[in-house]
Amino acid sequence: MQCPGQDSRYWKPGAIFESKCPECGGEIEFFKDEPSRRCKNCGHRVLNPKIDFGCATYCKYAEQCLGELSPELLAKRDDLLKDRVAIAMKRYFGQDFRRINHARRVARYAEEIGKNEQANMAVILCAAYLHDIGIKEAERKHQNTAARYHEQEGPPVARQILEQLGARPELIDEVCDIVRHHHQPRPQEATNFKALYDADLIVNLEEQQEKAPLDRDRLAAKIDKAFLTDSGQALARRVLLKLL
Repeated sequence: MQCPGQDSRYWKPGAIFESKCPECGGEIEFFKDEPSRRCKNCGHRVLNPKIDFGCATYCKYAEQCLGELSPELLAKRDDLLKDRVAIAMKRYFGQDFRRINHARRVARYAEEIGKNEQANMAVILCAAYLHDIGIKEAERKHQNTAARYHEQEGPPVARQILEQLGARPELIDEVCDIVRHHHQPRPQEATNFKALYDADLIVNLEEQQEKAPLDRDRLAAKIDKAFLTDSGQALARRVLLKLL
């Protein structure tokens, strides 16, 4: 069965259009479903400025449908994936709004830290939404939500969600590795892990301050020692110390 988006019978006016080559200014005719075309004048390969990658973020047949995806389009696909992961996380947790809100807050801080640290935003945000995804299985199997249990149970659930959404294998592997030990940094960690770890730590400290607050000096000392990135430490100071 042909994808309706590629079946020209369903195309609307504007599905075939012209765009200027950014190198030479020549006109290039695009069909709406073409990822890129080579300029006839100068040979420069130009990305389709109007291509919609909404379905490609989850369809496992995206490459068969669109052809081999360029690095730029793969990056765009990864960027769109995070929104679908957020939706999948919410569906998985259902009415558990406390855990949904925790994941959303971690994602918000992870995005700020990740941008400052020049990390891979798709990996960081997918990991942020899924870092505690093993909690339900930990409760069911172990009657315990301690870190070691939900780190153990999280990767299979995260992998299933990401595979269903058509994520790239490399992204899936890295996100699952982060989920597997997100409370336990190794001696050498990648920037993506560090950004997620620091974001989660900020939210955990926020929640701790609501229940059993530390005084300003003790909290400041903890912030000075516990964070893995300069951006995470600075954000923690801004977010947490203003509460005191």
